[in-house]
Amino acid sequence: MDFSLSPEHQMTQKMVRDFAQKEIAPVIKEYDRKQEPIPFALKRMGELGILGLPFPVRYGGAGMDYIAWGLACEELEAVDTSLRVVMSVHTGLCGMTIFQWGTEEQKQKFLVPLAKGEKIGCGVFTEPGMGSDVAAMRTSAKRDGDSYIFNGEKMWISLASKADLALVTAKTNPSSSTKASEALSTFVVDLHSPGVTRGDIHGKLGVRAGSTGWINFQEVRVPVENRIGEEGEGFKITMTGFDHGRYTVSSGATGIIRAALEASLKYAKTRTTFGKPIAEHQLIQEKIARMSQDYEIARLLYLQAGWMQNMGLRNTLEISYAKKFATEASFSAANEAIQIHGAYGFSDEFDVERYLRNSKGAVIYEGSSEIQTLIQAGYAFGERTDKPLRCELPAYDEAFWQG
Repeated sequence: MDFSLSPEHQMTQKMVRDFAQKEIAPVIKEYDRKQEPIPFALKRMGELGILGLPFPVRYGGAGMDYIAWGLACEELEAVDTSLRVVMSVHTGLCGMTIFQWGTEEQKQKFLVPLAKGEKIGCGVFTEPGMGSDVAAMRTSAKRDGDSYIFNGEKMWISLASKADLALVTAKTNPSSSTKASEALSTFVVDLHSPGVTRGDIHGKLGVRAGSTGWINFQEVRVPVENRIGEEGEGFKITMTGFDHGRYTVSSGATGIIRAALEASLKYAKTRTTFGKPIAEHQLIQEKIARMSQDYEIARLLYLQAGWMQNMGLRNTLEISYAKKFATEASFSAANEAIQIHGAYGFSDEFDVERYLRNSKGAVIYEGSSEIQTLIQAGYAFGERTDKPLRCELPAYDEAFWQG
């Protein structure tokens, strides 16, 4: 086992950290207060190659591996969750799913502009009242010649108002005799098509500098060639997409733990009570030690999941471990950071209150902690196995990725 980062990993880490710390950190408080996305963020992430980081060069990507992708998410979320959400939705749910399941023609048509940042993508799955029950979605896609006609409503969609393309899962076989999980299919939908309406959701607890909204489809015509995979494969395609998203969520949440730890260390060394810095009080040291421990565990879990993907190994269980642990630990770390900051932590004068608000969302989205518990129990009892998929995500091969 080699736990060291390669020079390429370190280069990626530094590049993303410099962008986040130098360009985003100085303005994030302003846009979080205004509840508006940072206007230049998406463009800069595209220019720097961050949006296409884990895709082969031949598809417009940076040719980096899955570990580099995780490192980038950690650095982005250490500044603000809204940046990592872009990597989860644009690069993970949308781009990586097309990379895994799309035909060569579809990759050239859709993945290349996504990887280059020329177009922005999102993943469109959640519906009002559906929650984590993906098989219960009601949006329909009815075959009509060489097209499908979409009707339905999607909710809580990150980048809904910013995206050009959406990876949408809809019901293509409404027959009562068809298993719910086999009635779904997945498509790339042009969000500038007639019949598409969308808007933003305001008043969120956290990720206020991120775009979250709703999308409605009313008689939207989508070409058959935009279908990803075969009819009836939408459920498993969506589940593999969630694996990609959960990987970025876990690595990003690790960044919040680190940020909360660093902020707490800085404050504890300067704040004085009872005649000495609070860093010398044992109860403060206990909180710091727990954050430090949780950071190391969360980091190892997501690096393990990234390494497995580099090797071409299925890692649904390992990603579930990483997602549940890191997101819960990030919420705990942010909460403890506020406690260490005292009254100041209750104000947005310090970043730790934003870390707490942002961290709560990750315990819910991309499969809640309760869903992760069910996944892990299913593996433990032998009820879940990693059956071979028709389209497995390829192992990282430097010659292929960078050739």
